[in-house]
Amino acid sequence: MAWLLLLPAAVMVLGVLAYPVAWETWVSLTNLSPQLDGPARFVGLANYARLLTDPVYRFWPAAAATLAYVAATAALKLAIGVPLALLLHRPFPGRALALLAVFLPWVYPASVAVIGWYWTLNPPLITSYSLAVGHAKYAVDSALGTGAWAFLSVAAFNVWRGGSFTAVFLLAGLAAIPAALLESARLEGGSAWRRFWLVTVPLLRPFLALAVFLSLTTAFADLANVWMLTGGRIVFPVIGTQAYWLGINGGQLGLASALSLTLVPPLLATLWALFRLFDPAEEDSSEGGSAPLPNLPPGLRRQSRRSNSRSAVATGEP
Repeated sequence: MAWLLLLPAAVMVLGVLAYPVAWETWVSLTNLSPQLDGPARFVGLANYARLLTDPVYRFWPAAAATLAYVAATAALKLAIGVPLALLLHRPFPGRALALLAVFLPWVYPASVAVIGWYWTLNPPLITSYSLAVGHAKYAVDSALGTGAWAFLSVAAFNVWRGGSFTAVFLLAGLAAIPAALLESARLEGGSAWRRFWLVTVPLLRPFLALAVFLSLTTAFADLANVWMLTGGRIVFPVIGTQAYWLGINGGQLGLASALSLTLVPPLLATLWALFRLFDPAEEDSSEGGSAPLPNLPPGLRRQSRRSNSRSAVATGEP
């Protein structure tokens, strides 16, 4: 009966995820192109070999730019999101308004926000502000190389939107931490930093892992924002824009599919590494108890087990 109830959801997942991935994988193994006179031929891994060896397709510069963009934005979103979540977790006057202000960049329509950022960083009218922005752009590109201004602009927009989401997401994780554990840590005399590092972070690890993974995936797939903020020009190459140019402008659908699928292995490897790194498995099973706990100090582990036992008794669980 349970499988029958899950069947509609399984069909939906297969329809919107499995079929497109399978089709793109097949296309990446062919020379499919609207420029061909006949049907597409199966070429195996030839498209991948051409991408890796032929400098015309600029795969390695695009991969390096993508890696730098993803790493920088993910680190900055986490660096902004964690302090904001800790700040919003404390009660203070105007907390609801502060929460709304933090979450607003994420819920604001992306299409409108990206146009506003584009006009802010590339003013359409000649004013004193546009001259100042032009000088700043020239200075950045001169110091860091052509495309540096565009790279920093897109990264700033991604961090502006994603940092707010990370903060609210981690705030939900903080709300799930039992207050008794934090109070016990405070009574044991630990400093604020030790309480954060030894209590909050271990209990927040699953949320941190998922937040980092979501940050990485949104940055890897950030084609629309890169495209709009650069005015449709490949000022700095990333995998997404390169694949778009190959497939839509160049008509080389097989190569474009192969290029886009090169993002899948690093994403899967990152997901595996994150959940291995942030796995809240029990490391000290000698104290009894079947529920896995993070690497907490022994006193707080016992307090957590007592809290779990009281919760189970209160709810009538075995």
